[in-house]
Amino acid sequence: MTTKFLNRIMMAATAILLPAIASAQETADTIAAHELHEIVIEAPKVIRKADMDVYHPSKSAVENSKNGMQLLNNLMIPTLSVSDALGTIQAAGQSVQLRINGRESSIDQVRALLPETIKRVEWIDNPGLRYGGANYVLNFIVSNPTVGGSLMAQARPALNQAWGFYMADAKFNTGRSQWEVGGNFKLTNKLKSHRDYTETFTYPDGQSITRDETSLGGSMDNSMANVWASYNYVKPDTTVFMAQIGYHRNLNDKFIYNGLLSLSNGADDVLLTDINGNEGGTPSLSLYWQQNLSHKQMLIVNFNSSFYSGRSYSSYLEQLPDARNPWDYITSINTEIKDHNQAYAIEADYVKNWGNGRLTAGASYTANRNRSRYDNLDGRIFHQRQDKVYLFAEYFHRFGKWTAAAGMGLQYTDFRFKETNQGNHSWSPRPQATITYSLNQSHNFRLNFTSWQSTPTLAETNIVPQQLDGFQWRVGNQDIKTANSYMLTFRYGFNLPRLNGSLGIRAFTSPNAITPLLYWDSDRLITTYENSRGLQNLSFFFAPQIEIIPNWLMASGYVQFRMERMRGTGYDLHSNAWSGNAQLALTHWGFTLTGQYVRAQRDLWGEKISWGEDLNIIDLSYNWKAWQFSAGIIMPFGKYDQGNKLLSKWNRNEQHIHLDMRMPYISVSYNLQWGRQKRGAHKLVDIEANADRSTAGGR
Repeated sequence: MTTKFLNRIMMAATAILLPAIASAQETADTIAAHELHEIVIEAPKVIRKADMDVYHPSKSAVENSKNGMQLLNNLMIPTLSVSDALGTIQAAGQSVQLRINGRESSIDQVRALLPETIKRVEWIDNPGLRYGGANYVLNFIVSNPTVGGSLMAQARPALNQAWGFYMADAKFNTGRSQWEVGGNFKLTNKLKSHRDYTETFTYPDGQSITRDETSLGGSMDNSMANVWASYNYVKPDTTVFMAQIGYHRNLNDKFIYNGLLSLSNGADDVLLTDINGNEGGTPSLSLYWQQNLSHKQMLIVNFNSSFYSGRSYSSYLEQLPDARNPWDYITSINTEIKDHNQAYAIEADYVKNWGNGRLTAGASYTANRNRSRYDNLDGRIFHQRQDKVYLFAEYFHRFGKWTAAAGMGLQYTDFRFKETNQGNHSWSPRPQATITYSLNQSHNFRLNFTSWQSTPTLAETNIVPQQLDGFQWRVGNQDIKTANSYMLTFRYGFNLPRLNGSLGIRAFTSPNAITPLLYWDSDRLITTYENSRGLQNLSFFFAPQIEIIPNWLMASGYVQFRMERMRGTGYDLHSNAWSGNAQLALTHWGFTLTGQYVRAQRDLWGEKISWGEDLNIIDLSYNWKAWQFSAGIIMPFGKYDQGNKLLSKWNRNEQHIHLDMRMPYISVSYNLQWGRQKRGAHKLVDIEANADRSTAGGR
């Protein structure tokens, strides 16, 4: 019997046995989630499926992690920019929706995951209709832990600033029940900051004036705390019930800036103080019920609610440098808004699986009730009501090497102000379709079309005038309508020896995007909002992961070039920009050395180009038993910068915010496990209910 013949027998046996093994594992690890299985002969580090990429954590990645965020960072998924130090997860400059076993979750909940229990991570860059308008989705599939409880703790203080992060989480199990309690605290107190700012105002008659600011220093506070508790009841293959309560407290979110203002018309220099911030608390409640029916059917109901009570404030002060009275101001603008806002959401979904197909249909209702009191306007009170209904159905089917998914969503939005009885309502269709061709396990091609809607926010529709400085004002527009967005993406995914990743092209348009609009009203420059003539952009992207030295040295990254065009009342603007991130990790003998660089995406929206944080971080960690010790530095190279550039014909300005972010830090993590533990409940759908909040004035 030849070796070639033996190899064929082994491959045939593997093909027969693998589905049975996978099915057995899925029964043990998944609570009645009947997935569409794919036969995989050799399991590479990433498995390309029709609707997602699946990453299986390596043994070294698990051993060098003490929480879910650290494991995600060690996976080094291309496109993702993950910072455990800063507590951020982004992809291509966009937000990422996080889920645990299908349940929409927060970064805090991902942090609280035991790395040993994370079976795989599903990366979805073309989310279906049941994910709402998510740009990207990360779904952590958590297996059944073998311990009866766990205690996780972490402390990360900076050595030269009042900055740090601290967290603890504990899980306990009795029978089919699991209890969890946890909390964290993020400290940012009086972080030194500077602002570079210059602006030129042009009046309707053609005259102009330029104002240059020389920074005299400032500070930023951004401290917050979270606590949570949850209860899970799991009866495998039958019923799942989950209840979770949480409380988020914004302790002090405040920015203070001082500068010297010079005017081109020869007027005296002016001392400027600009203060803005907010503080408040948000309790929340989540309830989830899942019932598995016969014939691979499932019914899921989820309820969420949150309540926000807090205040937003701003002060803009101008004063002559030689003023004898410290309270003698040229301009003094003070705004304080107190919010008592509520949000409720409920969703019901039905799922039916066949051998090569899956049908998902659902309906949701979201209600926001907002009450704002303006203390600077003699306590005047304004109420806003917003209701949203969303219906969808989506079908997925496999045809050999081809797969296709198509669906339609329909969203109804209605918002109204009680005091003026003004508002708007609209029906918006949300079509979506995906076609995938898998040449083999190493190469696949995907074409995806998706759409979503963006409803007007409280700040964009509130018609209460807010003064920003000596002559600038902001006022909302109650006649704006829900905006539509459409995106088409073609992507090629590849798995080669020691190299995997994707490259592609993405086209986006929002023909009636809600954007700011500037105009003069007498001697006042007003900022309001409109449904613009649209934003279009075209992006080219490449996201590789490279195993430079097997099991030792790994690199991943993402690079994007984007061309944009934005049109609105009185303007037609273009912008081209590069963005991306890169990460390098060296692992051996229990040590992990990582370096990360991020160049933030430059976004054109309305007449403004904005960019987030340009960052770089170096970190060295060591794992010993249940402990992890690490040391690192944020911004070892270059200067921290985030800002924006306004291109309006009435106001052209550029702003750069520089924070003293060159911070060395140390971190200690502890992970203790005991007994035999049931795993957390498997929540397949979730729906957000986020209470709105007002925004006080501020340039």
